[in-house]
Amino acid sequence: MDYDAKAELEKVKKHYSQDPLQKRFSALVTGETNSGKTYLLRTARRPIHIDSFDPGGTKGLTDLIKSGDVVVDTTYESEDPYAPTAYAEWKKINELRLDIGYFNQFGTYCIDSLTTFSDAVMHYQLNLADRAGQSPIFNVDYTPQKVEIENRVRRLMNLSCDFILTGHLERIAKLRSIDKKGIRNEEVIYRLMITGKAVISIPLLFDELYVLRGTGVNPRREMLIDSLGEYIARSRYKALFKDDPGGHIEPDLKEFLKKAGLEWQDKSRL
Repeated sequence: MDYDAKAELEKVKKHYSQDPLQKRFSALVTGETNSGKTYLLRTARRPIHIDSFDPGGTKGLTDLIKSGDVVVDTTYESEDPYAPTAYAEWKKINELRLDIGYFNQFGTYCIDSLTTFSDAVMHYQLNLADRAGQSPIFNVDYTPQKVEIENRVRRLMNLSCDFILTGHLERIAKLRSIDKKGIRNEEVIYRLMITGKAVISIPLLFDELYVLRGTGVNPRREMLIDSLGEYIARSRYKALFKDDPGGHIEPDLKEFLKKAGLEWQDKSRL
């Protein structure tokens, strides 16, 4: 049978229109301590499930937890590096929840945060190697850690709900010069706080990469969605925010989703 170019075109267009991955929303939300990463979840699609690896990190959401809008699993916040259990337990429970469609009832799933999650992965690996509590060996331990995290993130990209991973930023200062008065001229950049090449590979897995900023008393927080240099942020929808060419927008996920033409309504309360 002759190749039908028009039929092939329709096939490609149909696949795109029906591909759920084109309508998904996944974001790596980064920022320094107290920049409002967890607080941003107040603007996410509800109900929200959070797997918390950050001890006490969700206390600012207590009112939403009491109302049932947020469900937090704090099983993984307590970890003994000499007898680690957090990641093994999370991996087992997460697989079960994926199998039974647990996350289908949520608007948003979040892991808080990548920094402590990656520590749990490393503790898990060292324990398997009978080296629990010891220092990781760079060429032996960091690449398997990176691959393990990447594989789990890829699994979670297939969720029917939004997926958010929070992460801390590390301040890196590079000395450029010192003048005659001893004043230092430094180049400061902020990068994802994670080891090795994962600082590059993990962000690449996400559709969106945001940076939250806000300091001082009663700070006005902002979300960077397009930035290179001191901070790294990007969005596939930045063209929709031409009114702010600097890439700074209000930290409101629902408003962002609505403007991007993505699903933004809450699901039914549990």
